[in-house]
Amino acid sequence: MKTTTALAASASILAMMTTTPGMAQSMDDLIAGARAEGMLTTIALPHDWCGYGAVIDGFRQMYPFLEINELNPDAGSADELEAIRANRDNTGPQAPDVIDVGLAFGPTAAAEGLITPYMVSTWDTIPEGARDAEGHWYGDYYGVMSFIVNTDLVENVPTSFADLLKPEYVGQVALAGDPRASNQAILAVMAAGMAQGAEPGTAAAEAGLEYFAQLNASGNFVPVIGRTGTLAQGTTPILIQWDYNALSARDTLAGNPPVEVVVPTDAVLAGVYVQAISAFAPHPNAARLWMEYLYSDEGQLGWLAGYCHPIRFNDLAARGVIPQDMMDALPPAESYAAAVFPTLDQVNANRDAVVANWDAVVGANVN
Repeated sequence: MKTTTALAASASILAMMTTTPGMAQSMDDLIAGARAEGMLTTIALPHDWCGYGAVIDGFRQMYPFLEINELNPDAGSADELEAIRANRDNTGPQAPDVIDVGLAFGPTAAAEGLITPYMVSTWDTIPEGARDAEGHWYGDYYGVMSFIVNTDLVENVPTSFADLLKPEYVGQVALAGDPRASNQAILAVMAAGMAQGAEPGTAAAEAGLEYFAQLNASGNFVPVIGRTGTLAQGTTPILIQWDYNALSARDTLAGNPPVEVVVPTDAVLAGVYVQAISAFAPHPNAARLWMEYLYSDEGQLGWLAGYCHPIRFNDLAARGVIPQDMMDALPPAESYAAAVFPTLDQVNANRDAVVANWDAVVGANVN
């Protein structure tokens, strides 16, 4: 984790910066402003997602004067934007200060004026392709789409999207969200389409929708939002979700029941999530302080401990600050060798097609 010396260095860097709108503020000013506000309101941050439980605890320990108000941990990206819209004139506890959404939702929120720019002090170490030039949103972590399989109930572990169509998996396959609102589920549809040979974007969305229509018609698809509990109980013994969520669930279950995490051989889709601050944040200083923490070495390593690849991974690795035990806990590097990172336009096109056509093409009400 980040050392006291490194934290002092970050504070020193921040102290030299101006308070130009959108730019990092001095740490002293941020802390004073956040202390006066007394609260940070987050949304859609389940503690078992990407190590967020420990990340939130780390932030709380560093700034104990802030109450962390956590809204709707199981919300999807679309729900987060709707929470900002619904509370734009509300400074109460239902108004989120910050959001963590799928890549496609960042530009949407910016275009609608729902988020405000802020460039963290480590801005230059965030890859240009994973950040808005004006600082409205920026990538935080990424993972690849995977399967987690309850091997107590599934004898032959599927290794590809093609396998999931086999009759032996009737009533066993589920998504980890509603594909009309959840970024994770929306991109699972694109991964399925890519497994059919389609290019990321609209083509993969259309092929993925047809794939899930076939999966649904065969009875293999279970229209239930899959979670660790439903996986363990057998309601959804095969769950399509991000690798970091699957690996976290594996640790949580600790062999009861035994599970296996698989990166499908016919499509390795990498997905980036992004952070942003609400344009109507009731606690804007606390929101900026939260961003500074997330993009510090400590915050980035917190996500890595939760099996996510933090957006500053290359910078951390180049400076040799990643503990070896963290590296050893990650899946083999070869699992990620074929990873495809869709462009923002492809992600947007896929989202629009999936959300608009899921009901008509697949006809499964996932809830």
